[in-house]
Amino acid sequence: MKTIIFATDYSKNAVTAIKYAHGLSSKLGANLLVIHIYSLPMMLGLEFDIFYDELGKTTLKKHNTKLKNFCKKHLGKGLGDMHVQTEAFENLSVSQGILEKALAHKAFMIVIGMKKESAIKELFMGDTSLSLIEKAPCPVLLVPKNASENLKTIVYATDFEQEDIGAIYIVSQIARKFDAKIKVVHIAPSIIGDGNLKMEWFKEMVEQKVTYKKIKYKVLFSEEIFETLRAYLDSNHIDMVAMLEREKSGFLKKLFQRDMVKEMESFGKIPLLSFNEANY
Repeated sequence: MKTIIFATDYSKNAVTAIKYAHGLSSKLGANLLVIHIYSLPMMLGLEFDIFYDELGKTTLKKHNTKLKNFCKKHLGKGLGDMHVQTEAFENLSVSQGILEKALAHKAFMIVIGMKKESAIKELFMGDTSLSLIEKAPCPVLLVPKNASENLKTIVYATDFEQEDIGAIYIVSQIARKFDAKIKVVHIAPSIIGDGNLKMEWFKEMVEQKVTYKKIKYKVLFSEEIFETLRAYLDSNHIDMVAMLEREKSGFLKKLFQRDMVKEMESFGKIPLLSFNEANY
């Protein structure tokens, strides 16, 4: 079975996010591993060794109990029957802890809450979320506070890169379970260019890899690429937006110094599924 990892900080937004993650894992027939990362205070000197060891055991037990109770409260008591597992563990870096766990379980996806007021500020602020996305061995889903679990339409924003095709294949796996539509969208700066021709070529490339039929392709023309995408998402009632995190060039970097994924996180309205280009 696939494994989806959800990292929680027990915030109000974590309740929405864990329900979203569980709904997704149920649809995909995946295990859901709910994790919480904590850190212990630094203590120096041999005289603290015994105390520190005991503190570690006590703290681990406390956090595991709290995490399990959190899941039971918001998902139900039969966690095992729902293929939900819990694990609290210590790590000085929340992001590193998530990455290590994702690698160990060969995770299909990492899910985190999109909330800047999070108690775990190092993770849920935009810069570190972006850092996690850049290093993750699997897609990272950022879930906003008021996300709806009703997944009907997914937008995939493309810049016609080869790596997009592998990412769209994964999006199609998700869409198939929800019978959702996929809209592959490219925003070109000029109607005079070859945006439509490139989209036709790209469509042919995708169809060689992806068999899902409920996919449509659209080119939008605008110099204001970011604002155009935001308006398109709002006017078409999109339930999720997906895109590559690109290292060197990408969807917006031709016109914007700010990164696309970081900008998208500022929306705070639509779940954002980001793919690390290096994995495709």
